[in-house]
This record gives sequence, structure tokens and C-alpha cells, in this order.
Amino acid sequence: MKHNYLIIKEELERQIRTGELPIGSMLPSEPEMARQFNVSRETFRAAVKQMEREGKLRVRSGIGRFVVRPLASIPSSIDHLSSTSEMINSASLQEGERHESIRVGPCEEEWAEFLQINPGDPVTVIERIRMADGEPVSFNLNIMPNSLIGDAFQRSNLQGSLMKFLEDECGIRIVAANTELIVPPASDANGRKLQVKPEATVILLKQTHYDEERVPILFSYDYFRNDVFKFWVRRER
Repeated sequence: MKHNYLIIKEELERQIRTGELPIGSMLPSEPEMARQFNVSRETFRAAVKQMEREGKLRVRSGIGRFVVRPLASIPSSIDHLSSTSEMINSASLQEGERHESIRVGPCEEEWAEFLQINPGDPVTVIERIRMADGEPVSFNLNIMPNSLIGDAFQRSNLQGSLMKFLEDECGIRIVAANTELIVPPASDANGRKLQVKPEATVILLKQTHYDEERVPILFSYDYFRNDVFKFWVRRER
């Protein structure tokens, strides 16, 4: 037998599908909806909290709950190397981005180890928030040795896929990556940039990318919203 809150959730989802609750509309107040369904406020709250977790409702503090269209899931086999742009476009979502910074600075010790260069060598550091249908879905921190890319980012503007930019502007084709999957702590400032919902979680892919000669070209910290990106790997015995 279904719990009352699941019955309420299914009815609200039906009203969204049929347009009785249009995308962008605000739900009536919690007491009013509880009376309408003839349940306690706690039961109604359990239903809408679940819908908030699924990205079907969004709370605007001090205003109310609004119906939103959840982003499509973006599945990706982790043993196949794809750019963030390719993953977003594969789900038929509208790609966008917000540049935070592009700067040249000295290579930090951890970066140097993965890029096989000396600490302090000049590197280009790019920070971007990537968008899908207007929502932030990933944050990318990319580091590249200037000895390999020169002044490419001063000559041309980066839009979309970094891998395509490197191929077009630098003649560098990335063909492989070593990837470590990490669940970042709640205190991680980069992960918090993607917490559009209080309960949102992110997964971090710490990656070193290589060209056809297996030269390390790019070291990156790639944060992805776990409610949008679904990474999987085939395992066999």
C-alpha cells in the first residue's frame, strides 16, 4: 500500500503533465494544499520535498514553491572520453557557460606532478561554470602548460569544448585521460557553486589528459551535478 505522500506526489506530477500546474506556476500555500488533499501539513510537505529533490519543484525563499522542468539525465560511460560540451549536447540540452577567469600563473606542486613539469612553470588556468538549459551543471578548473599552448587563449576566445579549442588553435588532439572519481566534502568551495538545491550533491573527476604521444596536456578538476550527470562503467569478470 502506498504512503499518502506518494499518492499526493503522483497527483501533483499528473497535474504538471496535463498542464493544470504549468511550468513556472507557484503552488498554493502549504496549509491550502494540505486542506485540498485532506492530509496533514507534514504529509503534504513530505510529498513536495521529494519533488524538490527530483528537480520538479524549486523553493524561492520567502515566496513559495514553483513548478520547474527538470533537466534530462546525462548518462556517460566513464570509459569513453567525452568533453562536457559533448555530454550536454548528447542529451539535447542547450549548452551555455559562464567564464569565471582565464589567467596565467605559476604551476602549483600538485598540478606539476600530473603535468610532468616543474613547480612554478607558467601555466594557463581556466575556471568555467557550464550550463544546460540555463542551469549550472558543471564547474571546470583546467590547467595547461604554456610551453605547449603558448598564447592561444590570448589570440582566440574559448567557447564550448576545450578539447576542440586545443585541436583547432594549437593542433593538439587529446585522446586519453586518467580519471579519479572523488566525492568532494561539503566544504569544497568549487562544489558549492553547483548547489542550486540545498540537497544537491556533486561528483569530482580529477583528470590528466594526454595527446596521441601520451604527453600530458591538461590537468583538470571537473565537478558535475550528480542529479544530472550519471556516470557508469562496464565491469566484467
